[in-house]
Amino acid sequence: MTDKHGDGGTIDRRRFVELVGASGVAGLAGCLGGGGSSTNVSNGGSGANESGSTNGSGGGDAQYTLRVGTSAGGTRDVGLAVQRAVSQHSDALNYSTVESPGYIGTIFRMAQGQFDAGITDNNSLIKALDNRGRFGEREVEQVPYYGFFAFPYSIYVLARDGTGIETFDDLAGANVYPAEPGYSTRATTLDVWSQQPTQGVYDQMNIQNMGVDSAPGAMEEGTIDAAIAYGTPGVRYTGWVREYASRVDVHYVEPTDALIESTEAYQGAAAGRTPYSEWGLEQDIGAEELFHWDLQVNYTFNPAANNDAVAELCRVVYEHNETVNNAQEQFNDFDSVASMYDSAVTRIPVHPGAVQYYREQNAWDDGLEVGGSGN
Repeated sequence: MTDKHGDGGTIDRRRFVELVGASGVAGLAGCLGGGGSSTNVSNGGSGANESGSTNGSGGGDAQYTLRVGTSAGGTRDVGLAVQRAVSQHSDALNYSTVESPGYIGTIFRMAQGQFDAGITDNNSLIKALDNRGRFGEREVEQVPYYGFFAFPYSIYVLARDGTGIETFDDLAGANVYPAEPGYSTRATTLDVWSQQPTQGVYDQMNIQNMGVDSAPGAMEEGTIDAAIAYGTPGVRYTGWVREYASRVDVHYVEPTDALIESTEAYQGAAAGRTPYSEWGLEQDIGAEELFHWDLQVNYTFNPAANNDAVAELCRVVYEHNETVNNAQEQFNDFDSVASMYDSAVTRIPVHPGAVQYYREQNAWDDGLEVGGSGN
């Protein structure tokens, strides 16, 4: 569950366009991992604009194809679980998983037209709209449309026992590890902390820059005072967090009002609370409830992706949500059709194929924007 990605936060609008230039994307900085290999558990294929229509039950004569760019680690596991559900429950859709270099890399490659769909996060999408972070160095002329919520990475802070760190304010002057440089969890964390209510504390932190494989040892040696903890609530934490929590006594760093304000004000993240009893580590961290900021990870679609293909994928993941969850419990467990777009934000248009499905189910929110279609 160690996907690696980008930076974050202002609010100017930029236009979405249907066609893109043919600029190269190889070796994108800020998104570790790479390659472009396909994992074709189903038939796979190329192209997103095959004609035809689905019958809404997984059958029918039409064949659609979606090539889905997916990062390594837990994100890839989720993508393969969705692919398995499609192969079992749709005769109309061919789905192929294509390895992509992180969430930011997926956005760049979708802009180049390499993928019909991709798994990426709201923070990276908003930065692409605003030409910030890596997108300030290289703009994209096409930002993918939103489809549905895949899963969250929820983030909070733990400190080593004996450091005297009790609240967020105590992190000023401390050696703080917000994950490995290049990770989206790190970028989103620093984006939240650098908001004005908490910027003064953030500016005084000694931010540590090392790989996640080195962090548990550094915690044990005492060179890291506090580190973020993250994963999907109710499911699991990422591996390096589980490792340091098994080697070092740690406790919860209480949020301040300023941290809560920074989190709620930042567009690229969501604020949430989870009982520790539902998402615990192997030790008592001194908290009954966790306040966290969430990196929201979504299925997104190239504007030119076939509407019926996107609608069919939405149908499969909702009607056969249990099949996906049985293969990979990190994927969201939807309690309604409307919960499929819980992570949608007004700045990112929703793909018309997804809207088609939501409207068919009488679950569309007219407060969201419908993207233009390339069909």
